[in-house]
Amino acid sequence: MRRALLIALLALPLPAVAQDLPPAAAAAADADQAGDAIVVTARRREESLQDVPLPVSVFSEKQLTSTGAYNIARVAQIQPVIQYYASNPRNSAINIRGLGAPLGLTNDGIEQGVGLYIDQVYYSRPAASALDFIDTEQIEVLRGPQGSLYGKNTTAGAINIRTRAPSFTPEARVELTGGNYDFFQGKGSVSGPLSDTLAARFAVVGSTRRGTVRNVRTNEWTNSQDNLGLRASFLYKGIEDLSLTLAIDYNKQRPRGYTQVAVRTFPTLRAANRQFGALATTLGYRLPTTDPFDRVTDVDAPLQSNQDQGGASLIAEWAAGDNTVTSVTAWRFWTWRPKNDRDFIGLPITTRSENNSDQRQLTQEFRFATSGNNKLDFTGGIFGYRQTIATDSVTAQGAAANQWTNGPTANPAVLDGLTQRAAIYYANNSLAAYGQLTWNATESIRVQPGIRFNFDTKDATYNATQSGGIANPTAAQQAQKNASLPAQSYTASYKAFNVSGDINISWRVAPDVLLYAVASKSFKSGGLNLNGLPALADGVTPALALAQVKPESVTHFEGGVKAQFWDRKITANLTAYHTDIKDYQTTVSNGAIGIVRGYLANADVRIQGVEGEFSLRPNDRFTAYLNFAYNDGVFTRFPDAPVAPENTGGTAQSIDISGARFPGVSKWSLAWGGEANVPAGPNGGQFYVGADASYRSSYSSNATPSPYFVVDGFSIANFRAGYRDDSNLDVFAWVKNAFDTHYFEFLSNQPGNNGLVVGQLGDPRTFGVTVAKKF
Repeated sequence: MRRALLIALLALPLPAVAQDLPPAAAAAADADQAGDAIVVTARRREESLQDVPLPVSVFSEKQLTSTGAYNIARVAQIQPVIQYYASNPRNSAINIRGLGAPLGLTNDGIEQGVGLYIDQVYYSRPAASALDFIDTEQIEVLRGPQGSLYGKNTTAGAINIRTRAPSFTPEARVELTGGNYDFFQGKGSVSGPLSDTLAARFAVVGSTRRGTVRNVRTNEWTNSQDNLGLRASFLYKGIEDLSLTLAIDYNKQRPRGYTQVAVRTFPTLRAANRQFGALATTLGYRLPTTDPFDRVTDVDAPLQSNQDQGGASLIAEWAAGDNTVTSVTAWRFWTWRPKNDRDFIGLPITTRSENNSDQRQLTQEFRFATSGNNKLDFTGGIFGYRQTIATDSVTAQGAAANQWTNGPTANPAVLDGLTQRAAIYYANNSLAAYGQLTWNATESIRVQPGIRFNFDTKDATYNATQSGGIANPTAAQQAQKNASLPAQSYTASYKAFNVSGDINISWRVAPDVLLYAVASKSFKSGGLNLNGLPALADGVTPALALAQVKPESVTHFEGGVKAQFWDRKITANLTAYHTDIKDYQTTVSNGAIGIVRGYLANADVRIQGVEGEFSLRPNDRFTAYLNFAYNDGVFTRFPDAPVAPENTGGTAQSIDISGARFPGVSKWSLAWGGEANVPAGPNGGQFYVGADASYRSSYSSNATPSPYFVVDGFSIANFRAGYRDDSNLDVFAWVKNAFDTHYFEFLSNQPGNNGLVVGQLGDPRTFGVTVAKKF
């Protein structure tokens, strides 16, 4: 039914005539053969990519289509500086250089360090990154703090997505893709004038795919895709020098999933009868397989990851000579209705894990830009932000929960049916003023200081009740119930004013060579713990000292060179950076309880490295690119980190891991590829072949380093071959992960800390055919 609806909707066509170029640094080759500049708006003005004195990667619609990058997760596979982790849409994190959000379960009480902007609108929910791109024209990835140019403060970088604007020239686009695992994706858009002063654009995208993990208990496929996105936009130009753009979008996802699979077991310091193997034997359980790449699970709780999100925005742009005034007004909503099996195996341990959540977001930005002075330019603005999140959480334990948590001799009835219901409310208000001045000191030297003033208030309430489990418990049994799913109530608040700033100095030493240096002092506002708190020694009173986490203080230095050679047929961009974060907001697990429950803590972090983007286009018949990132990240201070999972059951409750490897980021990441074509026929036709590959070295998947939670390095290769011509027809076959590399996106400690590692599997080999046409 869904597929039939998509095909019917695609009587309106949609984005993407896939053309010849691969990602990122190769975007320089997306300009015409004369070496015309790529125009970006990353710094809130139109300028050539090679003129931007910052590391910026650009992905055009053509590159996104040809590489199959239809969401942020796919972009991360071909851009080494991006890390993307998601156990489900809510628990999604976009990181740049390893920074942005801590690896692990999402905590709504902290903000994202990477700003996601679509058509100038800030998206506060990382769940938006799981959506398919709709009618996307260009994606720009900025690294480093961006607080003096963007409305919401972003300490790690920003992803700036621009969709196609309504056109007064009629046009239509369609793209259809089919592949294995019953994959089908349809995209379509149509645009044109409604009157002499009003143009409209309508777009749709839909994706379905069978799951890649088989549940042998229910005989169903899990971790599937089922997405639908709709977008309408209207452009009014009835008043001289004024343009008004109204956009409305709606997106929904209805996949069956998600779950992780058992990877390996490891010994803990607990008694022999409390190791995973012994407990499983006691409870008469056996894993369905010992090979995670059999892609099977036996979870016994329902799986559901339903999300709906959308909103409306109105952008007004008034140009008066060399001055531009912009207003961006936006309202957005996000609704999340999940069902999870948080023990990840076929035992009745945690039988319900549902955090039904509703978010509402309102933003207003006023921005002013002037460029009328040969010596001085200025861009500045005011940004207001209001966010509310209401969450109703239900967690329930099953018949095996108590033995799994407290040992085989524990009374199963104590936790059987124990249920915690939590009502969580969070309100976040923010007001900021920001600006950046450009001083053209000479024809070749620019000095750009920036400043930001930010005021934040955050308020939260957490009320959890406890019911079920054994009736009339003894004191010891009640303690077990409280350790598992406590009744808990607390309030928390945060209020602070911050000032931050940066300075950028660039020097064009030759027409095609730019040197730049950046120094910035930035921050991320303090956070509130919304996942419940660990208890004090009495086992009941919440540790209120952990309710609030300190703001992050970021000191960042960066320097680089952007250069083109051989009549701009070669592009070479290099940057080196050093970032120190005091009071980095990280998520740690409470090992005292038998379910996944993360809370926030502060640590100090240092991230430094070197990045390079190189592209070659000697002629119209061949392109190639190579991107690399070297990233060295460590905790410079983390004296009270949780012990490693293998040390569970020992006397130590915390450990000093200062100097340890920072989790979630590979030391080396690379992406490379290219494309070649030959003429075919009189209509400008050509046959082409292309390849893209990526490599990421190993990384730690646990805050406290552990050899059992290291994700091994892996490489993925993708290939495509097809035909295109001047009629804007493009037909190509593709294969992703061509060599069926077995890899994990991340590893986790199975609740209970009994010695089982579970992991999120990367996609297997997929292949298919794409047909794209522009009219």
